[in-house]
Amino acid sequence: MGLRVHKAHAYGNDFLFVPLAEGGADRGALARVLCDRHRGVGADGLIFCQLHDASATMRLFNADGSPSELSGNGLRCLAALVARTQNLQPGARVTVTTEAGLKTLELLTRHGGRFTFRASMGAAEDVRQVTIPVGGMSMTATVLRVGNPQCVVLGPLPAAGRFSELAPALSTHPMFPNGTNVEFADVETPGRVRMLIWERGVGPTTSSGTGACAAGVAAAAHGGAERDVEVMAPGGTQRVEWRSDGIYLTGWAEVVLEGEWL
Repeated sequence: MGLRVHKAHAYGNDFLFVPLAEGGADRGALARVLCDRHRGVGADGLIFCQLHDASATMRLFNADGSPSELSGNGLRCLAALVARTQNLQPGARVTVTTEAGLKTLELLTRHGGRFTFRASMGAAEDVRQVTIPVGGMSMTATVLRVGNPQCVVLGPLPAAGRFSELAPALSTHPMFPNGTNVEFADVETPGRVRMLIWERGVGPTTSSGTGACAAGVAAAAHGGAERDVEVMAPGGTQRVEWRSDGIYLTGWAEVVLEGEWL
């Protein structure tokens, strides 16, 4: 008997889902095997989950097997799995218990297998600017937590080669002993931010929910952007609202596979 696996993605940022009880003593090892894009199913992360009535519990591991507190896109993918499994309709709410606390998502629309949610992501914590020596230069970055650690560099987006050099160096910089997610973000207009993403434990990704939240907050705090912005990543655009009661993230997710890992 194999292991039942679902796969979902949000703007190309993809996740696998297996029952919470699976994985044994080394869930990270299972994450590395399943997320391998050549020898496994392939994904940016593995989420161990348990579904309840319009709710779920999740525990996330990155593709390299390291644990993570939260993924905004992974959270929404899990909500899409709940909505699909339980045939939820627009207006329904899905609550998810994560390592970063309880998150609530409102289902706005569903079109076929695609579900759009507005997720309450919680507060932006410890938002501050720092100077980081990296790549032979000193970079000014906004660091913060949106359930997980983030480092946002505001300004024109770097070329591909420079991004591939700077992003992993920042992600593993001694300033961040547990590593950090990295975004380069350009405020194109007060209502629009464009970003590139390097996810801790994964590498470059087409999208990131918490990364979009971090880029939106950094852009509003230190880049002259509005507190309600479109954040554009290579995979698509999400809406980030930084309100007095926390951050709200709006975007879609869809379940694309149900299978058995042999």
